[in-house]
Amino acid sequence: MPRLLFTPLTINRLTLPNRILVTAMVTRLSGEDGLVNRDIIDRYARFAKGEAGLVVVEATAVHQSKSGPLLRLCDDEFIPGHRELLKHMRNAGPSKVALQIIHFLKIARSGWRQTVDTLSRDELKFIVDAYGEAAARAREAGYDAVELHMAHAYTLSSCLSAKNKRRDEYGGRSLEARMRLPSEALVRVREKAGADFPVGIRFDGEECIKGGYGLADSKYMALRFAQLGADYLSISAGGKFEDAVHKEGEPLYPYTGYSGDRTMPPASYQDGANVYLAAGLKSFINAHGYHTPVVTTGKISTPKMAEAILASGQADIVGFARALLADPDWPKKARLGREDTIVRCIYGNVCKNLDENFKKVRCGSLWPREYLHAPEAPDDHEPPFWPEDGALLAVKLNENGQVRLNWQAALDPRGVYGYEIFRAVNGGPFVHLTSSMTPGHVDEYALAGNRYAYYVRAYDFAGNRSGSSNITAIVIEPGFAVPEDRALRLDGQVEAEQGFSA
Repeated sequence: MPRLLFTPLTINRLTLPNRILVTAMVTRLSGEDGLVNRDIIDRYARFAKGEAGLVVVEATAVHQSKSGPLLRLCDDEFIPGHRELLKHMRNAGPSKVALQIIHFLKIARSGWRQTVDTLSRDELKFIVDAYGEAAARAREAGYDAVELHMAHAYTLSSCLSAKNKRRDEYGGRSLEARMRLPSEALVRVREKAGADFPVGIRFDGEECIKGGYGLADSKYMALRFAQLGADYLSISAGGKFEDAVHKEGEPLYPYTGYSGDRTMPPASYQDGANVYLAAGLKSFINAHGYHTPVVTTGKISTPKMAEAILASGQADIVGFARALLADPDWPKKARLGREDTIVRCIYGNVCKNLDENFKKVRCGSLWPREYLHAPEAPDDHEPPFWPEDGALLAVKLNENGQVRLNWQAALDPRGVYGYEIFRAVNGGPFVHLTSSMTPGHVDEYALAGNRYAYYVRAYDFAGNRSGSSNITAIVIEPGFAVPEDRALRLDGQVEAEQGFSA
């Protein structure tokens, strides 16, 4: 079991049982009325059952503006629903629960969007008051903490942005002016919710747009929030309207450009793509005498990697969204030393695409279509197995330079969930390449002039793994001249090897 990952951490007067945080993510599960419903309860109870230290419930509006399927806490009428949600989460597991609260500006299907420079002084005052009132309601509802959403494309983030075009004391002429409204909101939340109620801030370490801010600015933002008494800082990146791709007839979606990829790094990005941001901010505020816990996020998939981040001092808490959407039991499995049963997110971003297309968010890469929430089978301890004649994994090079893998379906009394695919390059170690719901895969990243070996393992709904398939290898001849002393010795254009188990 990773030692640091499961060390408790006290934030204000709240003790988290571990350093795993489920970051707020859009679900589109609530109705247009903004009320908590059964789907919302089931989704978050599932996270609590998985034993994350802190579950941050999705962005919840502090105002009445029409917003589609988004939770609200802009009036006392919404409190009972949140109490019901918390009751089910408490019964499901030991997780502490925070509510993320948000204010957003108007957008239209034409591509028009409201910007912070058009807001009146009265509207700014309303925003500050709305955050304070919503935080007080969150405490009354029974939440353990509240998180202020100051990241991505929304109002407070737009104030922080280097693209803020206001020309008054809330405007873009200075960092102090850009921080004024977010600072006022934090102070008001503290006034209304109480000094002993944990308050976190979620903001961008880098905007990831041309002319946007980076660490040179965000380290001072972190310092200001620490000085104002924020109890933790959760660091994200990107997610801006400025580089969003507009689809005709649809409102702008702020995660369609490069900055959106930086918010939710896809499979093509390196693991831990945004960890450097949290590390930079943490080292800066620590050097100034503040030890406010810092949360890092962004394509962190394994307990080993999370533990290494904590051990190296790059963050105090590790945040997960897609990895725990894929398998909410990730924390519990890691605590029990059952990392090998974790269902691994492949960062295909089908969940992101569902959000973009205004559909209920689920793990479309790994879950069977009939599941709205993560499948589970806690009493299943029998792993899948291969047919009597084995997996018969075979590989073939197609005319586009892709390696096509096919194998026999595995067997399981309660059903096979999917298959993990492992690959080794030029005799190196086998590493997890991706996962597939069906017995087949196309490797688009095999490069001529190299030897690729593969094997697969099946897994069921409990994460039990089968034995490894046979190893199959392929050597691809380069289609260009290579100096003789560097050439890979080949017998023919393609050589396929059939091995035994990995």
